[in-house]
Amino acid sequence: MTLPIFVLGLALVAVASLFVAAPLFRWRAPDAPAQRADERERWERQKRQALAAIKEAELDHQMGKLSNDDLAAMRARFEAQALEALAALEGRGPA
Repeated sequence: MTLPIFVLGLALVAVASLFVAAPLFRWRAPDAPAQRADERERWERQKRQALAAIKEAELDHQMGKLSNDDLAAMRARFEAQALEALAALEGRGPA
C-alpha cells in the first residue's frame, strides 16, 4: 500500500515541478515591435525635451537670468542629450 502512495506522490511532485519550470523554457521573440515603439517614443521624448530646454535657457539668457557661461554649459549638456537621441533614432545607438 505504501509503494503506490509513494509513486503517486512522486508523480505529483514531478508534474508540479514541470508546471512551475515551464516558463523558464519557453521561446521568446528577440525584440517585440511594441518594445521598439516604446523605445522610439522614449528617444523622441528625450529629443523634444532637450530642444525645449535649449530654447528655455536661451530665453532665460535674453531676460538676464543666465550668464553667458551658464548658457554655454546648459546648451552643451542639452545638445549632447539631443544628439544622443537623434543617433538612437537613426539606428546608430546612443552616443
